[in-house]
Amino acid sequence: MSAVTTGPMANMCEDRAMAVFAGDGRHRVAVLARDGVLPFELSIVHRLFGQARTAAGAALYEVVTCAPVPGDIRTDADFTLSVTHGPEALAEADTVVVPGSDVDREPGTDYLGPSLTAALTRIRPGTRIASICTGSFVLAAAGLLAGRRATTHWRSSARARERFADVTFDLDVLYTDDDGVLTSAGAAAGIDLCLHMIRTDHGAAVANEVARGTVVPPHREGGQAQYLNRPIPTPGISSTGRAREWALANLHRPVTLRELAARESTSTRTFTRRFRDEIGTSPGRWLIQQRVERARGLLERTDLSIEEIAVTAGFGTAGSMRLHLQAELGVSPSAYRTTFRGRDRPAR
Repeated sequence: MSAVTTGPMANMCEDRAMAVFAGDGRHRVAVLARDGVLPFELSIVHRLFGQARTAAGAALYEVVTCAPVPGDIRTDADFTLSVTHGPEALAEADTVVVPGSDVDREPGTDYLGPSLTAALTRIRPGTRIASICTGSFVLAAAGLLAGRRATTHWRSSARARERFADVTFDLDVLYTDDDGVLTSAGAAAGIDLCLHMIRTDHGAAVANEVARGTVVPPHREGGQAQYLNRPIPTPGISSTGRAREWALANLHRPVTLRELAARESTSTRTFTRRFRDEIGTSPGRWLIQQRVERARGLLERTDLSIEEIAVTAGFGTAGSMRLHLQAELGVSPSAYRTTFRGRDRPAR
């Protein structure tokens, strides 16, 4: 993967006076602050990655903030940030995260500019690159999203699609991951994105512990469609919570749409519409997501066989679970277990 489509990369470390990161083997994350940066989005990265620990309590990530030009950086709040690290941090990073900025909202904005373009050329090929909210405009302007699926805040969707016709913007998701280039929707979806990256790097157990420490769900249901402006539903008849609670308690068995609708005393058609409005996805898709998450946890934390986990998670057979995990995670159950289970516990 090339970091940007323009600019030489051969000289990206020439003027680096000293190492920014400690070089102690931790995964290095650089957060790129731009003029008008949204402080909440910037702090998400430090908060989430900063909490990730091994079982022995060792930090798994090192996070630094950098800027195209170090110094005072304006935020969209009533304070500035003093950023001491410059673009040299990008040359050392394993992951680069670009938060949104208030300048992204202005029509006709040049999302790059000379200093930012020069900074992005320092990113090494193969570095994981992510954006939060309208930070995706920077990735798109740099050519990183060309031909890829991405997302951004729903309020910016029309401008995104108009400016970057070579990008497929999907607004029915909280984040996307397209071969090491990741984007998230609105600000809080940055939490979902960071948890996804931690989960990808170190497994569900570590990500769940970070979520627990941050007091957020480890895996949020649905996409940002559920947050669009809609008419207020009639109280007492719109919730699908009882059906979802029952489904989670019965994941080990076949769960039909008719059974879910019966829990809310409604027709399958009405239930499906309400479910999609409330959760942002279909009941069938939601069930698959919950079963995959159940299987991930069992693969990481238990000595159950692949066949036993398939039954417990509701896939029925190891073959069915293998197909779904391959589709959702890109790996087989055995490969996932080998990567994320404790190395002192023999796999079956």
